[in-house]
Amino acid sequence: MVLSKTASETDVSIHSTFASRYVRNSLPRFEMPENSIPKEAAYQIINDELMLDGNPRLNLASFVTTWMEPECDKLMMESINKNYVDMDEYPVTTELQNRCVNMIARLFNAPLGDGEAAVGVGTVGSSEAIMLAGLAFKRQWQNKRKAQGLPYDKPNIVTGANVQVCWEKFARYFEVELKEVKLREGYYVMDPEKAVEMVDENTICVAAILGSTLTGEFEDVKLLNDLLVEKNKQTGWDTGIHVDAASGGFIAPFLYPELEWDFRLPLVKSINVSGHKYGLVYAGIGWVVWRTKSDLPDELIFHINYLGADQPTFTLNFSKGSSQVIAQYYQLIRLGFEGYRNVMDNCRENMMVLREGLEKTGRFNIVSKENGVPLVAFSLKDSSRHDEFEVAETLRRFGWIVPAYTMPADAEHVTVLRVVIREDFSRTLAERLVADFEKVLHELDTLPARVHAKMANGKVNGVKKTEEETTREVTAYWKKFVETKKTNKNKIC
Repeated sequence: MVLSKTASETDVSIHSTFASRYVRNSLPRFEMPENSIPKEAAYQIINDELMLDGNPRLNLASFVTTWMEPECDKLMMESINKNYVDMDEYPVTTELQNRCVNMIARLFNAPLGDGEAAVGVGTVGSSEAIMLAGLAFKRQWQNKRKAQGLPYDKPNIVTGANVQVCWEKFARYFEVELKEVKLREGYYVMDPEKAVEMVDENTICVAAILGSTLTGEFEDVKLLNDLLVEKNKQTGWDTGIHVDAASGGFIAPFLYPELEWDFRLPLVKSINVSGHKYGLVYAGIGWVVWRTKSDLPDELIFHINYLGADQPTFTLNFSKGSSQVIAQYYQLIRLGFEGYRNVMDNCRENMMVLREGLEKTGRFNIVSKENGVPLVAFSLKDSSRHDEFEVAETLRRFGWIVPAYTMPADAEHVTVLRVVIREDFSRTLAERLVADFEKVLHELDTLPARVHAKMANGKVNGVKKTEEETTREVTAYWKKFVETKKTNKNKIC
């Protein structure tokens, strides 16, 4: 949700050139209009405003899918009016969801027998999936503490400081203490040894990230599992692991099948994955699966019958569209294991093209690793004149949306740029992006350096300049720069 805000008094209505063919008065911006307007005018007004949005295909900040095949688009539109929660009315849609859950659980090596159904549910994204998994861990821990006659009012969860904000939301909304393993320069994921050291009798689980948002790196779930097994033996606790595979869950099985991170590890009790990331579906679908039925407490499952039949439900929301569930099933059967592997291979190859191109410029340090989520995180080798935020801002003029951000504690002094490689990001686009980076850097090199860097903190030969002297110097520099630009522009080549 975005918290809304109102505009100034001079910007309280919507004006549209095209709409004036149909309506003579401007529309109020923050109030419902008194009268109806023609459908053509309504469409044009909204369409005009949306033109100012960024191009989703060039939004390299996002992991979320921005392209699907026309056949899948058609399926989604045909089912857009179906409410996912009406299981009795739409039994086939419910069946497709169950098939997706079982396919994903087996992809993650859930210990299922022949014909045994997997335990899981579709969600609106990994944030809801994580809330549900966290609630299951919390209730399991509370039930065990109650049975032992021990206090159960101070649960905590151990994560790395690199976790996505949904983990902070879970901790705050459901009153669980968040114990974060701090990062350090050069190591931007959770350290398993430090994580296990932080585990105590009140820890409901340790959350490992398969594909850090910051750098794409996979955390070492195998080492975490082995260390936690030993600690559980020593203490008599039964602390489990949840794997947040929002980004990496649809990558690791295809690119790194030998990597042990899933239900092959005995302490991994639940896994979430985003269907709308590398599951290759438009925004609005996530999944959470549990190792066994016993890992999901029965008291968290509600049963309703007012929609026509007894229906079990374990979600935070109720009504939602069916389109994304149907789209996920389309992708799973359309692509199959071979197709997903080909897509992920292609993403990784294009990531390497971009990575090598950026390295050849000689201007960047690559922060991300070659293995993991196909993305490139990098920082300027020399940021004394211009920083990563200026590069990101200037790059927008070419249409690219590339984020710049600082790392979490204790690596806040490190600033990086990040480019996420999705299915629709081609080798041609990768090469073009490198060329545009070079243009941006060349342009920034001709501009004045940031004032605080150029003025050396306002000192010359150790003597602090007055405010007037600083202003004069900056003004003179800009005048010279502008005059040079004008002179060059008027030259005849």
